[in-house]
Amino acid sequence: MTLSINTNRGAMIALQALNSTNSKLISTQRHISTGLKINGPKDDASTYAIAQSMRGDIAGMDAVKLSLSGGGSISDTAIEGARAVSDLLIEMKAKAVQASQDGLDAASQNAIDSDFDNMVEQLQEIVNSSKFNGTNLIDNSVTTLNVLSSVDGDFINVRGQDLNITTIGTTSGVGTLSTADLSSPATALIALGIIDAAIDEVSTALAELGSDGNRLELQDDFTTKLRDILLAGVGNLVDADMAEESAMLTALQVKQQLGTQSLAIANQSPQIILSLFQ
Repeated sequence: MTLSINTNRGAMIALQALNSTNSKLISTQRHISTGLKINGPKDDASTYAIAQSMRGDIAGMDAVKLSLSGGGSISDTAIEGARAVSDLLIEMKAKAVQASQDGLDAASQNAIDSDFDNMVEQLQEIVNSSKFNGTNLIDNSVTTLNVLSSVDGDFINVRGQDLNITTIGTTSGVGTLSTADLSSPATALIALGIIDAAIDEVSTALAELGSDGNRLELQDDFTTKLRDILLAGVGNLVDADMAEESAMLTALQVKQQLGTQSLAIANQSPQIILSLFQ
């Protein structure tokens, strides 16, 4: 082998090996610090692109879940309002039956009628206050609430209802709740027919609200599960195996020490040339 003071092939080989080890050590340390084996396109361009696409889908699902959550809250508020209306109508029916009997004195009749009027006002207050984030599904202000249900732009249609006192009871054919009164047994009987019709109408509205609300819950559960699957898929693609990385770190640290010693030995070889001139 030619001895040269200008070219030290052993040192160059040792330096190349040490540089390679240092590069791998930096990469392993990055994997450990971030928990990712693929931090960017340089690590694995195709896998990184797939992971980014899946992350985009996850972000879209987060937006869908937010929409479903908001729609669910609006629906739940409407359902609770309609249930309160239904319960109040049952109390009003009891008042109507009580007022329809003969033999009541004027004071009692007026007291029952006054209670009934207060219940009608309370019913309208319930309808007016059954809103979430400014949206009310039971006061006829919303015909259909379109709730985003998928990243493809699909919607679940939640049907609005009209439970205002000027509307419910119309199927009785004799008036609405707003026109009912218990001032006499005769009007109480008319009011009883209106209340019975109103109870049926509110029950139908509750059934529709419940059905639409259930669709929102089912879609929300499905979206959550699908999002979890995608998250696990991204993890399988890019997450680092910490046990494997730990073992690799130890091995590379040993190789780095050996490489440093090998380079030091190679750098001493030109000293041999001095002995040729002594």
